[in-house]
Amino acid sequence: MRFSFRALQVPAGVLGAALSVAGFAQASKATLAQADAALQAGEADKALALIGSLPQGGANSAEARNLKCRVQFTLQQWDSAAQECAQAVRLDDQNSGFHMWLGRALGEKAGRASFISAYSLGKQVRAEFEQAVRLDPHSPSALTDLGFFYRDAPAVMGGGLDKAEGVAAQLDRVEPARAHQLRADIAEQRKDYGAAERELKQAIAVSAHPAFQWSVLASFYQRRERWPEMEWAIHNCVTAAARDKTAGVALYDGAGVLIKTQRDPALAAKMLQDYLAGNSKTDEAPAFVAHLRLARLKQNLGDTAGAQQDQAAAFAMAHEFRPTQELRH
Repeated sequence: MRFSFRALQVPAGVLGAALSVAGFAQASKATLAQADAALQAGEADKALALIGSLPQGGANSAEARNLKCRVQFTLQQWDSAAQECAQAVRLDDQNSGFHMWLGRALGEKAGRASFISAYSLGKQVRAEFEQAVRLDPHSPSALTDLGFFYRDAPAVMGGGLDKAEGVAAQLDRVEPARAHQLRADIAEQRKDYGAAERELKQAIAVSAHPAFQWSVLASFYQRRERWPEMEWAIHNCVTAAARDKTAGVALYDGAGVLIKTQRDPALAAKMLQDYLAGNSKTDEAPAFVAHLRLARLKQNLGDTAGAQQDQAAAFAMAHEFRPTQELRH
């Protein structure tokens, strides 16, 4: 019997449909990439609009749900964020990052809940962080979140400083700077402030991006009310950030320390301006929040027009963010 290649030919309609599905999946992936870029830039409204344009139940539904959760997280819409992240985990329970973000959203809910609700939520947070680490034991972010949970949570929720120390040992092999930072927090919890300071300085010494670690040290000095050392750490943060174009979040965090202590508002304003002008904006330091902080600083410095411009910029990026709404009224 002669073999015919005709038997292997796919009907034109079927082939066209397959190509259409593949092209649609690629388009959805491109839209998600645009939404993620908008999120990193602090453009929450744009990110939500792009995610909303995607079809329900598509191949990238889990990723879309997680991305929407992260946008809502920046907007401090904790209930909605937790719901979206839970859906992402339901659709793909083998993704470490999805579990980590669900743990973060639930953690924010727990921090604002009644004691009974916080107890239940706290156990869920621990379970999500532990699962994130099980799925990716080399994720510095997942390990850090789990370590800080163990440090803060009471034993009845599964916390404990001994468990946090175990996570620090794991971080030694993944990202030593974070391991030192976690050990510093453990030492501070034990009121061993000398050890905490030494660990934070070690974090600076071993970090590939020391600007962030300088901002963490500044925050430590702020809690200890050691003002000259705090200002020294802030200036070192600014110097290190000038040499590291990926260190924008350090400027944001460092400005936050100055704002909290009501010191050197002009420097805080410049740090936020440099962050917003740079190319390393991130959802860890939402640009619309940076604009709001800058607006308040400018108002206090007598720059009313500049304050109004930054308020308008924040509203254009995230009109659902409650502090933005309050400023508009």
